[in-house]
Amino acid sequence: EPPDTPKDFSCQTQDMKRVTCTWRQEETYLYGKNSPRYTLSKTSSQKMSLCKASCSKQCSCSWDIGQQWIWNVTVTVENPLGKKTATDVFDVNHRVYPTAPFQVWEDCTDTEITLHWNYENNEIELFCQTEVFQPDGKAELHNSSTADSRRITVRGLQPYTEYTARVRCGAAKHFWRWSEWSQPLTTRTKEGTPSGKLDIWREIIPVLGGRNVTLFWKQTPNFQANGKIISYEVTLEKIEDGSKPESISFSSVYNSTRIFIDNHSYRISIMAKNNVNFSLPSVLIISRATDNKIVFCSFLGTEELKEGQVKGTDDGIFISWEPRSIYDSYIIDWCNFPRLQPCDLQWKRFGPNTSSAVISSAAFVPGVRYKFCIYGSAGNKASLLEKKIGFLRELPPCHDPIVRKVDLTYNSVTLSWDSYLTNESEPGFVRGYHVYVSPIQGNCNLKGSKKHILSDESELCKYTIENPEEKRYTVKHLMPNTKYKIVVKAFTGGGETPIVNFRYIDTPYNSNMLYFVFLLVIVPALVAAICHWKMKWVKECCCPVIPSPNKSKVLSFKEFKIDSEKVLKINDCLPDMLDMDSSAEDHKL
Repeated sequence: EPPDTPKDFSCQTQDMKRVTCTWRQEETYLYGKNSPRYTLSKTSSQKMSLCKASCSKQCSCSWDIGQQWIWNVTVTVENPLGKKTATDVFDVNHRVYPTAPFQVWEDCTDTEITLHWNYENNEIELFCQTEVFQPDGKAELHNSSTADSRRITVRGLQPYTEYTARVRCGAAKHFWRWSEWSQPLTTRTKEGTPSGKLDIWREIIPVLGGRNVTLFWKQTPNFQANGKIISYEVTLEKIEDGSKPESISFSSVYNSTRIFIDNHSYRISIMAKNNVNFSLPSVLIISRATDNKIVFCSFLGTEELKEGQVKGTDDGIFISWEPRSIYDSYIIDWCNFPRLQPCDLQWKRFGPNTSSAVISSAAFVPGVRYKFCIYGSAGNKASLLEKKIGFLRELPPCHDPIVRKVDLTYNSVTLSWDSYLTNESEPGFVRGYHVYVSPIQGNCNLKGSKKHILSDESELCKYTIENPEEKRYTVKHLMPNTKYKIVVKAFTGGGETPIVNFRYIDTPYNSNMLYFVFLLVIVPALVAAICHWKMKWVKECCCPVIPSPNKSKVLSFKEFKIDSEKVLKINDCLPDMLDMDSSAEDHKL
């Protein structure tokens, strides 16, 4: 291809003695003796070359300017297929491109850094700029206040903080472009007085003659050490008698200490100290042990305050409380490892308008019960308000209830079990019980139950008891003389363990049915046998023969016969009663 017009053609100087022109090399797909040739010359005299161009990624050509300040130069590129030119007219004073500053050094205070530097050509008046990188990587640009200044002061910095800075310069008059950046300089501001206060808390355990108080402290986002913390100062002052405060210093490696105090009220303050000064004191007040208000929440045992239950979420454990207008803040404390001692007590503060929070910790694991104590604070004095217990996620119970008694009838079974022991090691709150029943042969379809399918696709009848205090249940509508398998399972918010072991029972025969059969079959058969054995007696008792006059012994004499009938004369008898009837028929008879 024929050559194209040279792109990005421009000229500049770094020392006011020598000018360098640069342009971009284009591809012509011709090589060797046919590759493009570049010539830089004055536009007015293109036959005379100013310099020899050298090209790699970019072409450049330099020459001494002497005493000439205005230049009109042309670059010519040609190959056997064609020729193209580009022209630049410039004043050398307007094309100053300084060299990068060097020998950069600094002076520091706790909030300022002053950067100093040198540059090669002192004849050029320069205007400089510094770029300061904050610890978070954010960059800020700062300009020098006067031309030809060789220093810049950057203010408003954080004490004892590491910053990285670099410098570049440009011509103060007829600015053309910035120089390259200097080598970066990393420095740290000096220490300053700590700003803000420590976040402090306490754990109180009553003992004989007073209380053991464990003090904790930590740095909050609002606290700035402004240096290296070398110690913590704990000051203890009894409020009632105005005794002289007692101070104890602890190394910076500590974040807690245990002290013993009597039953009086105390004012405790804690300060952080670096090489410059102390921070502002953080204060808490511990009330007298005889005060009616409950001020502590022990993680080692139970207190009178009733514990409420809280639930875990995807983000942590959700806790809510009833706000009181008398408090200026609220504190929640808990143990990251409640089964260990020490338990790694943690706490978090909330503003007066907050009544709920999600407590999260990398130490929270499913199946572990966590206790949360909620305090209200007014005037640095905290009072226990509520206690909560909960799980990040509940797991099934560790074991099943122990069935101690089984009462059977022909159509029911009554199960009795021991109270389920709920302690700190349980992986969830027991919500109730499930009773599973099934005949050994066939499927279960008992009235009032729900169908439950096991992993092997066998069916069970399921009864749910939603009262965790219940210790007795009766399964009805069973079949007599049938073998059943039965099991009682406790369940939590995390479900229940798989069903593995069953208890087997055999329902007895139906005694009422035996009585019924006895009445319908045995008794009639027995009566029939007796009747057959005493048939004559029964016949005479139940079906007596009607007397016949012809068979009477009284009428057995021959003289008492008229024709074939036997006749009894009235006068031969002594009647018990005589009844006279005067009817016509009687007279006829």
